Amino acid sequence: MTENASIANAAPTKIGRGVPLRGLLRSPSGMAGLVITGILAIVAICSLLGWMPADPAAQDPTSRLQPPGAANWFGTDQFGRDIFSRTASGVANSALIAVIAVGVAMTVGTIGGVVAGFVRGVPDTLIGGVGNVLFAFPPLLLALTLASVFTRNWFTVAIAIAVVYTPIFVRVTRGPVLTLREIDYVTAARATGMGAASIMLRHVLPNITGIIIVQVTLSLSWAVLTEAALSFRGLGTPPPAASLGSMIFDARTLVTVAPWTLLAPGAVLILLVVGLNLLGDGLRDALDPSRKGRR
Repeated sequence: MTENASIANAAPTKIGRGVPLRGLLRSPSGMAGLVITGILAIVAICSLLGWMPADPAAQDPTSRLQPPGAANWFGTDQFGRDIFSRTASGVANSALIAVIAVGVAMTVGTIGGVVAGFVRGVPDTLIGGVGNVLFAFPPLLLALTLASVFTRNWFTVAIAIAVVYTPIFVRVTRGPVLTLREIDYVTAARATGMGAASIMLRHVLPNITGIIIVQVTLSLSWAVLTEAALSFRGLGTPPPAASLGSMIFDARTLVTVAPWTLLAPGAVLILLVVGLNLLGDGLRDALDPSRKGRR
């Protein structure tokens, strides 16, 4: 939770037009993250469009456990399925679930954090209490519990992950809002008779956008790992759809005879998580005013 605390305590920032992109391009980690994430995003989009060397679910027993080569770039698995196509499909499925989960968590958590920090009183107590209850559970254990309760499909997996990460968005937005509610222009808006909802939309939310963007990027990497962990335990993306976690689980007994079945999905999962984290670091540097003078 150290990263979350540093984001929550950061000064509220309002994004200027073009500033984040310029700052990101000047950051080595941001550029590396942008390149890695961009390449994997293109591969995922190609998989969703069906532009793959083979059908990810097509089985060919005559070609089982073939090593990487011209016909199968990453080799084949125990069912003769093309590992490159399945890995690309796994990236697309994991990314889709992560985006939906983080999108829901961001929306609900940001609304909750802004209301709790600006209105205070009973809403703050209720929202904070629910968040503390959810924080009391280890994230993966909570996600496993929620995913096992509902019917197994990609949507319930996304909602289970969203529930886990919603309190994080509440916490990282509530802190800056507590500061913003005492700023002079917010006080002046109250004096003019502007309602609380209008003040939150027009004066508070735009000034915490940078914090939210950074948290979204970091949460995407955690959500990808959580989805992979759920799939590894058999509670993630249901077959025959490919998932990086389930591919790693299936390959655990083949690592001595066909190591490529484990190396491909494992390496891609690491690249995806590292790329998103580097992108988040670059965005944090670009959006943090205290760092601009040091670049």
